[in-house]
Amino acid sequence: MGDTAATAWMRRALQLAASGPWPDPNPRVGCVVVAADGTVVGEGHHHGAGTPHAEIEALRAAGAAARGATAYVTLEPCSHTGRTGPCADALVEAGVARVVFAQSDPNPDASGGAERLHAGGVHVTGGVLADEAAALNDRWARSVALGRPLVTWKVATTLDGRSAATDGTSQWITGEAARADVHLLRATRDAVLVGTGTVLTDDPRLTVRTPDGSVLDHQPVRAVMGRRDVPATARLHEAPGEVVHLSTQDPREALDLLWHKGVRDVWLEGGPTLAAAFLRAGLVDDVYAYVAPALLGAGRAAVADLGIASISDVRRLQLVDVTVVGGDVRIHAVPTTDVPSTDAPTTVVPTTDARDSAHPHAHAQR
Repeated sequence: MGDTAATAWMRRALQLAASGPWPDPNPRVGCVVVAADGTVVGEGHHHGAGTPHAEIEALRAAGAAARGATAYVTLEPCSHTGRTGPCADALVEAGVARVVFAQSDPNPDASGGAERLHAGGVHVTGGVLADEAAALNDRWARSVALGRPLVTWKVATTLDGRSAATDGTSQWITGEAARADVHLLRATRDAVLVGTGTVLTDDPRLTVRTPDGSVLDHQPVRAVMGRRDVPATARLHEAPGEVVHLSTQDPREALDLLWHKGVRDVWLEGGPTLAAAFLRAGLVDDVYAYVAPALLGAGRAAVADLGIASISDVRRLQLVDVTVVGGDVRIHAVPTTDVPSTDAPTTVVPTTDARDSAHPHAHAQR
């Protein structure tokens, strides 16, 4: 089958893969099984951790028609046994004659599928639309490479860098459109993390809500780190979803605990002390700063001491995107040693955004 046909079938597999969930411990993968006469005999995509892999779902749909067919898969078939057996072995056992995959598996625990397929007598071609497949699983691949969840720090400040007034109040630094925008982004992560100080001071709900204030059924894990107890009456216990207390003050240990719970993408809120701890540890991968055209002149800074005494040691970030959201400005930036993630444009394009309002807290979003 020619390169044009292979590209077309891989695009279909990528469409299927995009239906899979993120965040998730596993990558989004799609598979199309095509008979020798060009007929699609099976399709599948991964529906999330604990469910059959895309290849297994497609092979089940194909049944006996998989024998002699070609399987187009967006990620190199796995070679390890986890909750399911190796997909490479399943393809061999099904009698598939050829496997075409897009991206090589960056996970060292699962890679090696191409070699297993070769050993089983299957013709293997890799690298078809590899860049598109890699972009689809960019955040997953980054977390695998780091061996920890990705961390996005969100902060809302005044023009002079204050996150709260002298009396501690911070509702509302930013406007309704910015707060609604935060909910849209928070919904794309699988955990929201704050410190116990934020829970005790602000009593946030940490939920994802629609513009009319409705709480969604599916919620990111609400994680709190710190040695102090979290009151049973705290509002974060009121909504559906899981609440986790990480009894540590070490950012790396907190991320390790979340990693072993299957968390791969963390939305970091909370106060300036927690933000500084993650920044000093080099554990922030993305920054979303919502800046209001307002002045306080005094009050709580957006971030605590970073140990910087001279301008020569300033922490510079790489600008990814600047967007006008209602009456505020959203700045997306990354540490200069990182590569921008793919959930926002990579050019500076100021735009306006008139999204409907939500009603979260402007600092640790309620």
